[in-house]
Amino acid sequence: MKVLLAALAVAVLAMARPLWAQQDVVWVQIEAQPSLREAQEAARGYAARLPDVNGFALSGGWYAIVLGPYTREDADRVLRVYRAEGQVPGDSYLQFTARLGQQFWPIGADVLARGTVTAPVPATPTPAPETAQAGEAPTQTPALTALPDETPAEARRGEAELSAEDRRALQVALQWAGFYSAAIDGAFGPGTRSAMSAWQSANGHEATGILTTAQRAQLLDQFNAPLTSVGMAMVTEDEAGIELMLPMGEIAFEKYEPPFVHFASSGDLGVRVLLISQPGDQGTLFGLFDIMQTLKIVPLTGLRERRSDSFTLVGENAEIVSHTEASLRDGHVKGFTLVWPRGDEARRARVLAAMRDSFTRLDTVLDPAAGDATQNIDLVAGLQVRRPKLSRSGFFVDDAGTIVTTSEVTASCARITVDGDVDADIVGTDAGLGVSVLRPRVALAPMAVARFSDAVPRLQSEVAVAGFPYEGILSAPTLTFGTLSDIKGLRGETEVKRLALEALPGDAGGPVLDAGGGVVGMLLPRADGATQLPRDVSFAANAQAIGSVLTAAGLSPATGAGNGPVTPAELNRVAAGMTTLVSCWE
Repeated sequence: MKVLLAALAVAVLAMARPLWAQQDVVWVQIEAQPSLREAQEAARGYAARLPDVNGFALSGGWYAIVLGPYTREDADRVLRVYRAEGQVPGDSYLQFTARLGQQFWPIGADVLARGTVTAPVPATPTPAPETAQAGEAPTQTPALTALPDETPAEARRGEAELSAEDRRALQVALQWAGFYSAAIDGAFGPGTRSAMSAWQSANGHEATGILTTAQRAQLLDQFNAPLTSVGMAMVTEDEAGIELMLPMGEIAFEKYEPPFVHFASSGDLGVRVLLISQPGDQGTLFGLFDIMQTLKIVPLTGLRERRSDSFTLVGENAEIVSHTEASLRDGHVKGFTLVWPRGDEARRARVLAAMRDSFTRLDTVLDPAAGDATQNIDLVAGLQVRRPKLSRSGFFVDDAGTIVTTSEVTASCARITVDGDVDADIVGTDAGLGVSVLRPRVALAPMAVARFSDAVPRLQSEVAVAGFPYEGILSAPTLTFGTLSDIKGLRGETEVKRLALEALPGDAGGPVLDAGGGVVGMLLPRADGATQLPRDVSFAANAQAIGSVLTAAGLSPATGAGNGPVTPAELNRVAAGMTTLVSCWE
């Protein structure tokens, strides 16, 4: 793996345009030190075993050791591999060029053209002072840049003055660094001493098992570095009646849009925060739980947990990890949502823990009438509603709710839904014909079921397609009328019919009905490259071919001739009862 990453670094440096000059460049921050000398020593240690080590000054007088530069994808991979191998601390995270200042490592380098940090004079042993001659002033010894560290006895005396809270804080920091796994009890027993010793060894200190004052400060600085890097600060939101710690270095207040207070991204990470505040009862809480799951910022994959007075939602995809929690108390529903970029889990977990621990409910609640009242069908309280990748039509073929649809809508989906929001699985398909069979995960009770016509339809007879032409924008299916042009396809395919009917993409997968309400086929999508055909030329898989797909899936489709033409109202009733919306979600 080291060879692979070294090769990656060579490839990066060989690019015509420096990678650090590109907008999507990221770094992996592995450590930060409060002094330049300590940062140089740490960088030297990492550079002896890892490629791509650089050091830059940060705001607030800190110095960061980073790996890079990398593309975002490569940085995620480097971070994942090095963490797994134990090559970098577990709380390493992604850093962005905008937060880096002057370069201090490699000494003399200036890849960002932001200047260099002058290296301090290396510490050297203090020579014994010479005896001053009579009439001469004694030689002055320059002060060292750092105070001498404590002896174990001095460290133990300093440790005895720690409060119980201070002791627990050190155990938490050791636990987070991966050295301690026992109880957080503030008692420095053998387990804590062993963890301290291991931390000292990992950080280049003598392994005494007793942390000096300086070492305790270093440990806590490492523990707090992820929070410092995003500017965690206590925020009191009077309008919402909420007080908590927020990463204000990465977000800024945007607007009130009840029940949310929006904090938009203001940094390079792409962090977003919502504060939730609204008056209500259990029904309000449960309604919010349902609504939040329709939002784009709450991806489909993740925890969904609802209790009588609270809920938690976690969603993640290739780009983000989203965490929402809210609870009902004293007639107020309050909580928050944190949206964080994927691949920065250690820092996200620290920020989330700080937000949870500091969350305080105040007496006020956000006025439901506050904010922008602009209405948009794709927005809920200013947030983008999650939409399916693709929606098409389908129709029920048995009383349990099994559905026939076009395979166009079932390809490459993370989730398939029918009848609004019911999850479904593929139980049969014929890719050549373009037909899929779906079974809902919970039994449905359709108002009507397809009855496949076993009669050969007459040419130029009237047919109708039931479907959702606008992919679900309209809540009910509509009928589109046309005629049967041929019982074969353009190339003589016997399993396909040609229709004189002008359909829209959302109609694909819908049933083709004869005048008696019998199903004579399923509308197929317009094939790629078929744009030269007239708009009123459509094709349908015929009833016999669909029946074969259903039989292969272990189903027995209902067949039989009807009793002649039915009224338009009856045809519409039958069509609406059997037709459903099928959606593909990423």
